[in-house]
Amino acid sequence: MAKQNINSKKGFTIIEVVLVLAIAGLIFLMVFVALPALQRSQRDTARRNDIARVDTSLTQYQTNHQTSPTTLPSAASWDPYDEANIANTNKGEIVCSNNEACRFVRDYMNSGASTTDGTAKKNEFKDPDGTFYGVVIAEQGDTTFSLNDLTSMDHMVYIQTGAKCNDDEAVKDTPRHYAVLYRLEGAGVYCIDDQ
Repeated sequence: MAKQNINSKKGFTIIEVVLVLAIAGLIFLMVFVALPALQRSQRDTARRNDIARVDTSLTQYQTNHQTSPTTLPSAASWDPYDEANIANTNKGEIVCSNNEACRFVRDYMNSGASTTDGTAKKNEFKDPDGTFYGVVIAEQGDTTFSLNDLTSMDHMVYIQTGAKCNDDEAVKDTPRHYAVLYRLEGAGVYCIDDQ
């Protein structure tokens, strides 16, 4: 009869344990690298949808103000975090004086109910990160415009009247057309126009 070793136990070798831990570490590393990129991509998709909403709202604005075929909101800018607007922004309201960009955001980009006097409306025009969008409406220019030229356009929707999109920039076109540009978090500039 063969002698059996009662004290010998089967188990994993140190090489097998290290190999399994290395594979698990690589999987976790890939997840932690890919997850932020996926989240950034999802936020940029939501931003593209918001800019498409701006495009639709500009078309609706033109339909509602058919005094001329070129009717677009006049040149103005509205920053919800500007000193003049900060108190209302903190309350979530938009109160406009004679600012066409502010009225465009209040009347066309928000679905909240107006107050009884019609001067304030709850601001729901927000970036996916929770920051309110601002709006810059620019008159038709003679040159090509790209948001890459500007450094302080975070959370600002740029509407160039009399322009159309050419990749990620606005180029001059007929006065009734417009281009809407927005700087995305992970993929450069998004440009959409009415053509």
